[in-house]
Amino acid sequence: MRRTGTLSRIFITGDTHGDMSINKLSNKTFPENKKLTKDDFVIICGDFGLVWDNSKSEIYWRDWLTNNRNFTTLFVDGNHESFFLLNLYPISEWNGGKVHKITDSIIHLIRGEVYTIGSKKFFVMGGADSVDKLRRIEGVSWWKEELPSYIEYENGLSNLEKHGWKVDYVITHTCPLKVFGDVVENGKTMSDLEKYLDNIDNSLEFKEWYFGHYHQDKWINNKYRVIYNDIVEIIS
Repeated sequence: MRRTGTLSRIFITGDTHGDMSINKLSNKTFPENKKLTKDDFVIICGDFGLVWDNSKSEIYWRDWLTNNRNFTTLFVDGNHESFFLLNLYPISEWNGGKVHKITDSIIHLIRGEVYTIGSKKFFVMGGADSVDKLRRIEGVSWWKEELPSYIEYENGLSNLEKHGWKVDYVITHTCPLKVFGDVVENGKTMSDLEKYLDNIDNSLEFKEWYFGHYHQDKWINNKYRVIYNDIVEIIS
């Protein structure tokens, strides 16, 4: 079902990890679903996990999102994704940026792109470093593509330049270095990605920044939102 005459509603939530946490989008925990249409969106901040191995369970849940949920699902990639399978999908254009369309209403937002969703501009940058990668198997449960390449970093900078370094919202999986200590006590990051996001944060004009990865739900300085179980509607 599609809506006519009104703006899209947009919600943001955290990692779903395949079928582990996808039920947060059920009618019981997300009753707003009943009021939505495919012109409304739920954005998942990485570790979507339903493009992993094409198992029967995974296909069931992708079908559930496509046919049993009224909204369209958007996701940035996290670190726990099968980048081999994700990259088999052809790249297409959607709302001003490049995407992988998994189904008609499940869309992967590609790193470094800027999209206009409803009346708002979103900059996205997926990826993160897996702290458990030494316990995983490359090409089976871990992929080196979990961290952005130089080309993806440059793509982000180029697109922000095109948009005058001004967007409404930022969606990432990990966070800028400046707020890392607010979500990981006494933690250290060895990744360049947090530093890259820090540099963007220093130059970019935006309203709010949402990220997943850390399995927490809280605001930081009223501008950065680490999100996991909560489902937050953008209202502005």
